[in-house]
Amino acid sequence: MKISRTKFVITFLVSAFAFQFISNSLLGSEVRLFPVNGEWFPGTGSPIAWKSTVSTILYPIKIVLVGPLSPLFTDPDPAPPILVLAFASYWAAMALVLYYLLSKIITRKKI
Repeated sequence: MKISRTKFVITFLVSAFAFQFISNSLLGSEVRLFPVNGEWFPGTGSPIAWKSTVSTILYPIKIVLVGPLSPLFTDPDPAPPILVLAFASYWAAMALVLYYLLSKIITRKKI
């Protein structure tokens, strides 16, 4: 790949945090990066039609990005740096695996 590993991971982290913030802001009741009430998949039971539709479309992406760590943070008011560090380390590991797989696919196509 033409992009460096560090740049790929940083871009992935910024994109994941932006996705988390935007989806929680649009679908949730508050504008926040991480929901306070432990509702990690906002909008799923919403009576508003567009929120329910958007949450259904985004649900598979949120399962991969947030799903594995959401049971760990059921505390109503966790320390914010803990959440950010936990998700950043999880997403960084995911980005490294994705970078490795993409580099293997691209090198096979060149041969």
